[in-house]
Amino acid sequence: MEPADWTNEPDLEAIRAILLAAKAADGRPEVAESGPLPREFEGGLHLLEREAASQRAVGYVHLDTEGDSYGRQIAELVVHPEHRRHGVGTALARALDERAAEGYRAWSHGDHPGAAAVAAKLGLERRRELLILHVDVEGADWPEPVLREGVKLRTFVPGQDEQAMIDVNARAFDWHPEQGALTVEDLLDEERQDWFDPAGFFLAENADGEVVGFHWTKVHEPVPGRFGGEPVGEVYVVGVNPATQGGGLGKALTLAGLRYLRGRGLRQVILYVEGDNAPALAVYGKLGFTRFETDVQYGK
Repeated sequence: MEPADWTNEPDLEAIRAILLAAKAADGRPEVAESGPLPREFEGGLHLLEREAASQRAVGYVHLDTEGDSYGRQIAELVVHPEHRRHGVGTALARALDERAAEGYRAWSHGDHPGAAAVAAKLGLERRRELLILHVDVEGADWPEPVLREGVKLRTFVPGQDEQAMIDVNARAFDWHPEQGALTVEDLLDEERQDWFDPAGFFLAENADGEVVGFHWTKVHEPVPGRFGGEPVGEVYVVGVNPATQGGGLGKALTLAGLRYLRGRGLRQVILYVEGDNAPALAVYGKLGFTRFETDVQYGK
């Protein structure tokens, strides 16, 4: 089998079939039976590997050519579960290594040992760890949020609060390779997703009515074999204007979101955090979160 040519006009049906098969086996990615592909597979370049006889797609690579906030091209590589350990991943990874710009990064979700083996063949090293933390809601001690004088919480109003949220996000995540690049257009795209719920999107305002922080929660639909097949809440993004940090606003926003997710009857909550973000890990540890999985970016 040889990979086909890179294209910016992907075979969406073939790609979706691979992603759905991977989701059934691994619990990820979050892809639906219809509609647009997840955002990490949009745009850029696409490469499929097919069986010679049947022309069935057995592997897929997406290369984000625009790159992250640091200009690094980012790749996602998925092999159909029925065709793993047969050289498909290695062939696609070599094709990616030849095509991608210098300094590219490739994700391994769940820190799969097969991905580590392929990375070693290409001379790629672990460059970033994104941790997935998890907490059981039952028994968690999440008190009422305490806000400094003049600060109040309210929920997000679609059509009104997009720019204010993006402004805070840009300041809070100017260091982050993905989150810092979020635009109003990206936010509007998210608002059109079935999971979006403004009731779980909290904004903090100061005495002047200025948005100075936010906590955006998310609820994931059940996936067989993952989290016991139950829906799971997520601390999706917590952002605070750096000029207002130091007064416990981040913790207050986090507690507001956690209590909201608990109020929805969810029994589990997850979040993603950079593996080298020691202050955030300390805060989440005190709230009962423990390490669940690790996503790794490989690069040269």
